[in-house]
Amino acid sequence: MATIHDVAKYAGVSAGTVSNVLNRPGYVAPQTRERVLAAIADLGFTPIQRARKYPAGRQRTLGLALADLANPFFVDAALGAEAEAKSLGVGVVIVHNGDDVAREQDNLDLLVQQRVHGIMIAPVRALDATVERLDARDIPLVYVDRVDEKTERCWVKTDDVAGGRLAAEHLIALGHRNVAFVGNFASSLQANRRFDGFAATLAEVDVVPERVLTDSWRITDGRMAGAALAARATAELPTAIMCGNDLTALGVLLEFAHRGIRVPDDVSIVGFDDLSWSEAATVPLTTVRQPREEMGRQAVRLLLDEIDRGEAHAHHHELLVPELVTRASSAAPRPMRSDN
Repeated sequence: MATIHDVAKYAGVSAGTVSNVLNRPGYVAPQTRERVLAAIADLGFTPIQRARKYPAGRQRTLGLALADLANPFFVDAALGAEAEAKSLGVGVVIVHNGDDVAREQDNLDLLVQQRVHGIMIAPVRALDATVERLDARDIPLVYVDRVDEKTERCWVKTDDVAGGRLAAEHLIALGHRNVAFVGNFASSLQANRRFDGFAATLAEVDVVPERVLTDSWRITDGRMAGAALAARATAELPTAIMCGNDLTALGVLLEFAHRGIRVPDDVSIVGFDDLSWSEAATVPLTTVRQPREEMGRQAVRLLLDEIDRGEAHAHHHELLVPELVTRASSAAPRPMRSDN
């Protein structure tokens, strides 16, 4: 088997640099880091980090790295993880990555330096190489929510395709045929998967939904999408809109209210998440509920199984079932008002 010194020689660096790439990658220049990672891959080097010793009696501690705690979705997932960990006598160190890949890398380095026993992560970008580097360190890892379902590592997420289907079935049953989907398709696997389920179900009644692109998941992105839609002539508006998440839906709802577009009289809106804010909106939001706290709880259980069982652990994938929650923001289409 290749050693750390073999990797260092192959990459033309010192063994200390290889160690930094594995444990403190932020300390190494990007080009050097990529050269070392390529050498690790070429030589099949596997650092034996699970054999590292912890002080006797040390409480097991897990890391939880969340993409953006400004999004209440991640707060709820963190609450579930913390509650489950506490019930099992396990500590959790939570880091907030602010939807910033560089900050995420720094926080992951911090968790490794703190010698957490394993990491749960909702990454800033689902396919970002930052997360892949954890594999090179052989640290037990569980993905939460933001993950490509083809990933072999343990993960837990909601069935996004099924959620898109639920929303489409609801709107079809109400009689909508002129519909749109608002979401950040360019950088979000979830938005694309939700749209896939939404579009496939609408195709069964020969409807092709319009796609309205946003840059992120925030309320401000929803407001921008709402403003773009509201600038159209009334007759050109869709009669119903599904949004990739509740924050975006609330942004659209706010902008429509500001511009005199009535929900649901003129346009019905459906979100995805069922955040506590959604029920309290001026027009309570119809949405697809994700079991957010259960997601956090299951992530803890999966991670502890990998930590405790080591090589006997089998990676497991948990696809949670969404649920449609019907409220006042969706209704049957009505005759559209004429423009004044």
